[in-house]
Order: sequence, then structure tokens, then C-alpha cells
Amino acid sequence: MKFLKNDMKGEDTKIFALGGLGEVGKNMYCFMHKDEIIITDAGITFPGGELMGIDYVIPDFTFLKKNEKKIKALFITHGHEDHIGGIPFLLQTVNIPAIYAPNQAIGLIQKKLQERNIQYKTLYTYMEDTKVKFKHFTVEFFRTTHSIPDSHGICITTPNGTIVTTGDFKFDLTPIGPMANLHKMARIGERGVTLLMSDSTNALNEGMSASESTVDNALSEIFTRYKHKGRIIIATFASNIYRLKHIVDTCQRNGRKIVTFGRSMETNIEISIQGGYITNKDIFITAEEANRMPDQKVCLLCTGSQGEPLAALSRIANGTHRQIKLKPNDTVVFSSSPIPGNALSIARTVNKLYLKGVEVFTNTSLSTIHTSGHASQEEQKLMLRLIKPKYFMPFHGDYRMLKRHADTGVLCGIPRENTFVCGNGDVLSMYKGKITRAGNIQAGDVYIDGNRIGDVGNAVIKDRKIMANDGIVVVIANIDSNTNQLLGKVNITTRGFVLVNDNMELLKRLEDISKKAIINKCKNHLNYTEVKGEITARLSEYIYEETGRKPIILPVIMDIKRNKKESMKQS
Repeated sequence: MKFLKNDMKGEDTKIFALGGLGEVGKNMYCFMHKDEIIITDAGITFPGGELMGIDYVIPDFTFLKKNEKKIKALFITHGHEDHIGGIPFLLQTVNIPAIYAPNQAIGLIQKKLQERNIQYKTLYTYMEDTKVKFKHFTVEFFRTTHSIPDSHGICITTPNGTIVTTGDFKFDLTPIGPMANLHKMARIGERGVTLLMSDSTNALNEGMSASESTVDNALSEIFTRYKHKGRIIIATFASNIYRLKHIVDTCQRNGRKIVTFGRSMETNIEISIQGGYITNKDIFITAEEANRMPDQKVCLLCTGSQGEPLAALSRIANGTHRQIKLKPNDTVVFSSSPIPGNALSIARTVNKLYLKGVEVFTNTSLSTIHTSGHASQEEQKLMLRLIKPKYFMPFHGDYRMLKRHADTGVLCGIPRENTFVCGNGDVLSMYKGKITRAGNIQAGDVYIDGNRIGDVGNAVIKDRKIMANDGIVVVIANIDSNTNQLLGKVNITTRGFVLVNDNMELLKRLEDISKKAIINKCKNHLNYTEVKGEITARLSEYIYEETGRKPIILPVIMDIKRNKKESMKQS
């Protein structure tokens, strides 16, 4: 931990992020005053293709672990993975006295904890009128509109000023669910807000985001047009509860039953039924029941809108799904927009669907079958005008998004010097209504591989990349440590480097080089580390000269101790 020296004698309030700045996802924001810390959100990001074998990326909890006696509570804005996905790993690492979350998020968090057999009892549901008071902090909430029910912004009153964090939001004047509470936002703004931390995900998008009711109309039109044709297959985000609710209502109006595919889809539907967000549970049937029904009476609701290889829609498109096979009269709807980096995988899935002869709808300017749950520029301006902060810190976005959102803040009357484009670990100090930069703390990425936290570091990721690109060469040799002699021939095994049958001459040369390296190093004394180092150095140089590749070289030296009689016979 490194804070800049100041003359505040610990009377200031510190604000910093452990995730969510310079990235979309992994949201985690901390507020510290003297002996108290409160946290908002604890999310994950899903790894890109360069993080081979990694399941999730979570924030580095080192600072919280060192200061866990100061932690009072974790507050959750809503139930999306990039805001709650890190909770099981946080609870395994740090003592969190209490978690406060809205109703929908509570159900999702409980499901996560059950799956990992984590017992946690101090999980509390908050409502919009809930107030939580600590010695130095008072926390209250205001309803926002997002793509999941029970989304809230949070207002934190401290001895040095008021902080508002929006969570994820948009302004939709004709939403599927309840309206955002503009009146409460305005009242908070009238009281005086020192710092606004606002969602930057769509800061590059001009205008207003489309209303969810526009999507409602577009999907209803597709159902009407293909009422008598065949099955309708809809791929969307399982976490977009309002979209799922609309699909259920549309199917009910059009006399279709729903089959769900994908674990996350089934989980979110189950929790939405339990929470009362989806009321018609009789509309859901099994795949076996659907296969016995007329096609025009069935809707398939599945994961895979981003072309994920193992998701339900991808397996249906590949023809590898055990329960569902595509039919020529099927209609497939992608009720989502591509997440950056996923366009190619989506295109592959779409092409496979077309090859099967089905009709495919994607989100275009001519057919609005998806809208974002995040605010575009005009909505961000409205939030700034309602809250009227003295200082502004954009969050939840990569740096170009944060910078553009800061520019929007300047357009709305915030002085440039009062805007802060920060990175994870950067600390802001708030003292008597004034905010300055105040150093940094440890913040970074921690990789989750299976159930293990942080065991896989950059060195392991680097080795995985090398193996994926250049393969591995294993050198196996037996050495008699009594006589320092190589026994038998050196064996070369490769994976992902070259085809053995087509490169026998190259592999024979690698055997010879390894043999010479071993004999050279065993002349005077036997040191396994030196032998392995010599093999690796000589083979790496030769392989790069011959092939231009740098596979991992893994020498395996077996110590075979022969008795003296055997040694004498051999000699």
C-alpha cells in the first residue's frame, strides 16, 4: 500500500477501485474512512483467448485481506456476473461481515454459494428506501433501469462529502420493468454531491439507447410473421431478465411453449420464477415434450448469442446437441449485440445455421431485436444534470470510454480539473469537500483455474501460450549416478511441435545433440540442474535455427543406480 503523504492526519476519505477501471467488467470499488471500509460490487471478467485454461479473472484482494478488520459490508448494485461473480472467491479469501443486495441479486448469490458449498448467513436484502448506517458512512439506494430487475445506484454519505455510484444504468422512458427513480436522483443532487462515479460502458455511443419496448415490438412482429411456420429459436443473454420476461409473455400470447437450454439460462429462469419476475411457470416444458408437439407451438430459449463454442446454440448449429436437431422451417433470432471480440465466433455460428437452411435474424438497424442496458451519451448527460456533482470519476469502461465520459462531464459544466480518469489501484482523497489524487495501492488481475485462486500466474500463462503456438519437446535420459554414465539412448517425445513420422531425421538429430550435452556435463561430476540446462540451451538454439520455433524443452533425467557387478560387466 502506498498513499501519498498529506496533512490530513487520517481525517480524509479514500476512494479506489480494485477492478472496473480500464476494463469492462470485474467491478469492485472501495471507500475507506479511518477504521471503516465499505465495498460496492465484487465482479469477474471472462478471459480472452490469450488466457488459456483460465475460467475467470477476479480482482486482487490483497489490500482487503490486510485491512479486513476495517471492512463493514459489501453492497451489490445488481445481479450481473461482472458485479457478483467474484463473491465466492472473495468470501474464501477475506472476512466480509455482511453483504447487502437487492432481491434478484440475493437469489443469484445464494445459488453461487450453494454450488461451491460456501456457508454464509449474513446476506441481507435491501429495498430502495433502506438506509444502512455505520460510524462514518450512511448508505442509501435509488432505483435505476438496467437489463436485470432490482438494479440500484448507491449514495454514500461520509464525513467529507457525498459520493454517488450509479451502478449500471440507462434511462428508458418505456421500460419493461419499473421506471428509474428520477425524482430521488434529483433530490440527492439537490442535497449536494461531491463525487459522481458513473457507468461508462456506452460512452462512445451518441444519442439515447433504444427502449426495451422497441425490442418488444420487433420480437412480437417475428412471432406474428412466423406463427404457422415452425419453431422459433431465440438466443439471448441469460442475465437479461426483462428480455426473458418479454419472451415468456410473447410466447404466451402466441400459444407457444418454451424449452430452455444452457445452465445459466435455466438458473436465471428458476430464480426469476422464485422472485416473481416471471409468473407463468407452466409455459416451460421439457425437450422430450417439445419434440412431441407441433413445431409452430414451440419456442427454444437458449444461451450462445455470442457464438461461444460450448453454448447450446453453437451445439445446435454444429448438429452435436443431444436433444435438438435443426429443421429447415426453424427461425433463429439473435436477441443480442456482439460483445467486442466476439464478432468472428458469432459469424461462424450464423454461417452454420444458414448452411442448415434456417432463417436467421440478427440485430440490425432494420430490425431492433436487442438494446443495451447501458446509458449512451445523452443518458449520461441526464445523470450528470440530475446529480450535479462537484467532481466526476467515470467508471466501468476501458480508457477510451472513461476519457470520452470525462469529456461529456466537461460539456455538462464540470471543470476539467475536477474530472478523474483513474486506473485500478489509483486512490482519490476527499477532505472537506475537496478531492485530490493520493497515491495508489496494489490492484491487479488474479486468475481462477478450476477452483484454485491465484495458482496460475503470468509465467504459467506464458508457458501455455508457448505450448499452444510451438508445442513441447520432452527429452528422457537414464543416467547411472554411480559412474556418471548415460545408459542406453536418449528418447525424444513431442506434442504440438512436429509430426513424428514425418520428421524422423530432425528427431534423430535432437537425440544426438542431447546425448552430447549429457556426456559433456557428466565428465567430471554429475549435477542434474547443469545437465538439464545444457540440454535446454543446445536444443533451443538448434530448433530455432532449423524451424524458427521455440517449443518448451522439458528434460527428464532418471537416476538409475546399477550395482558394481553390472557396471563392471558393462565396462
